[in-house]
Amino acid sequence: MSDTLSVQTEAPTRDQATTAPVPPATPQPDLRTVDADPDFWYPVAWSSQVRRGKTFGVRYAGVPIVLVRPEEGSVFALYDRCPHRQVPLSKGTVNGQTVRCCYHGWAFGRSGRCIDVPYLGKGKLPNGVRTYPCREAGGLVFIFPGDPAKADTVPFPKLGSVDDPAFKTKRFSPRVNCHYTFMHENLMDMNHQFLHRRQMGQIKARFLGQDKGENFIEARYSFMRSAGQQPLAERLIFGKHKDLKGAEQPVEEVVTIRTTYPYQTLQIHDKDGDLIMDLWTAYVPVDKDQRVTQSFGLLAVLRPQTPLLIDLIWPALGWFTNRIFLEDKDIVEMEQQAWNEQGGDRNVEIFPVVKALRELLARSGVPAGKGMPDTTNPAPTSAA
Repeated sequence: MSDTLSVQTEAPTRDQATTAPVPPATPQPDLRTVDADPDFWYPVAWSSQVRRGKTFGVRYAGVPIVLVRPEEGSVFALYDRCPHRQVPLSKGTVNGQTVRCCYHGWAFGRSGRCIDVPYLGKGKLPNGVRTYPCREAGGLVFIFPGDPAKADTVPFPKLGSVDDPAFKTKRFSPRVNCHYTFMHENLMDMNHQFLHRRQMGQIKARFLGQDKGENFIEARYSFMRSAGQQPLAERLIFGKHKDLKGAEQPVEEVVTIRTTYPYQTLQIHDKDGDLIMDLWTAYVPVDKDQRVTQSFGLLAVLRPQTPLLIDLIWPALGWFTNRIFLEDKDIVEMEQQAWNEQGGDRNVEIFPVVKALRELLARSGVPAGKGMPDTTNPAPTSAA
């Protein structure tokens, strides 16, 4: 639904003010203590990082998880602790469809069941390890760290234009020392372009409107340049902007930023409505307190009509986007440091879009400490 702002024009009378009961305000949790809901599909590694016949260790919300790619078959994910002595299975070896602990050689299959203890013989095998639903798409390995019974019903994210041959995709995965909510706020609020004035010149966001629903918030912007030159990479991709000042500048591109919990997208359409840039990103909590975030991004850019031009400008685009990100990274880490020192969230937010985003993140997340994956071992089972 489209959002509109209402203004109260009549103040209550003195009698109303003194006699009408005032309902207590509903206390809002500190947003930086709200854990990400684990009942979604989260990327945890690039497919290229998980090689055939090898393991790869990752973390989600402080929980170690091992990704295993057999010589044949798909990747699977297990709790990265052998139940025997708690040694990481990611230090083990892959044999067929199993991963074998480096310490005593206990072997576990993709179901998590213990299928071999070399010195036990044919006796009853001990507990297995927790397994996590696992999928690959867009060059990423995803896991479902929450309730596995929900994995088949929770929609898998749409990854933008990554598989469209008309687009060329840049992949990036920076780690940032901040709560994931700072990342959502930073991208959604295009009023911070002052931060990027050295890279982009002096531009100002023009807010075009917003839409919101139960699980999403979307904002639309265009930009006008007051000083400085249009960056080369931007000019080559979007075309040269008309050299007009201030409000005289026409809307040449529309930037649409959307958080569909827990993912975020940024799309740029040209003046004809054609999609020319498509960003999909996810912010994955790494540590138990969720103050370290592993980002995964897929930035798809429409290939120009001139053959090979995209390949020529790709290094410049990479340099440009990296400079922008480093400036954003510094800022959100400063915000996290302020939260750490002040012991809470003291932000004074005035932008309605960010206020709505904060409400979305608060109601969509889970209480602190409830966002960790289940690591309990399944019951003992016979070899399968």
